[in-house]
Amino acid sequence: MTVKTFSLSLTFNPTMERRTNRRGVTEHFVGGRHLKLDDLKEAAQGLETRQYLFRENIPAYPRPEFHVSHLKHDTDLEGLLGIKRDGGFRSLGPESLLWWSLAVKPEDVTSAETRLLEETYPDRTEEQVQTQQSFLGKFTTSPAFLETSRLGSYRFTFPVEEVLEAYREQFCGGEPPVLQVFETVLYKQEVMYVVLVDRPANQQYSSLSDDPNAVCVYRDGRFIWRPEAMCETHSFELVQKPDVNQMELFPCSRHFYVWDHVAIALHVGKGKVLKFHTDQLRGNLKFCDPGEPQLSYFESFADAEEIVGNLWPEYPAQLEKQISLQEMLYPWWELLGFCR
Repeated sequence: MTVKTFSLSLTFNPTMERRTNRRGVTEHFVGGRHLKLDDLKEAAQGLETRQYLFRENIPAYPRPEFHVSHLKHDTDLEGLLGIKRDGGFRSLGPESLLWWSLAVKPEDVTSAETRLLEETYPDRTEEQVQTQQSFLGKFTTSPAFLETSRLGSYRFTFPVEEVLEAYREQFCGGEPPVLQVFETVLYKQEVMYVVLVDRPANQQYSSLSDDPNAVCVYRDGRFIWRPEAMCETHSFELVQKPDVNQMELFPCSRHFYVWDHVAIALHVGKGKVLKFHTDQLRGNLKFCDPGEPQLSYFESFADAEEIVGNLWPEYPAQLEKQISLQEMLYPWWELLGFCR
């Protein structure tokens, strides 16, 4: 889907502001910019919640580029019931925003690994390509990639283009929405880069331009995400071997660092609903086990099956569990550290 872009020249002072979100969590943020880690460290000088950000001697890790074609929206039972009742997703809070996150698929990791290797070693031989062992999925250990949820047992996963097309039709009068660089938010161990989706008349921030150095851009129905810190818990070190045009990973002692992710905030207006067909909602719904920290109540899988079955009694398939990204990328013996 086409989206509008504008050139907006603004000068920003990268000083972090402070607020408390609707969950009672303190946030430090910089509006109108997506700050990379070096700039974020500059802006975060003197903050109490900076200990993970300023840790040193972090083992080398990949800096890939993910081309992400799906978005996810996690919710609890109360949210699920509201989504079924309303036929879609309602904004919460005074900011009138509807929140989604990037949903990285196994094929996104595979293609990102190939792209990283081709860009780093453009002169690889066919033998070097064939003998290169997969490594990138072993670094996808932050909550941004996990099958678990911190927000509830229910995850809706939609194609990016379907979400933006629904927004265009329902909130933009058929005009392409504008995607804007909204803010960078810093928590104790988490960095959130927020993209604002809004009506064309509401351009307030710089557009999400196709900048090769940006953390996140939009192109051809995909969000292109270049993570600054993709691991959270670092258990491997990336080793580049230019003599054979390959990359390897080696186990190392665990290091804890910040992790980053991209959130997509759709401005829909207070209490407004982004609507989808009921079968579309059910078809894109899966069950999630709880992650850490838990920010909501979670049902057991058996209870969730019964609840979802009662809400969509005529839907022909059973509720499925969200499967681990690493389970889809690697055989079980590799994940357990065994040799084949």
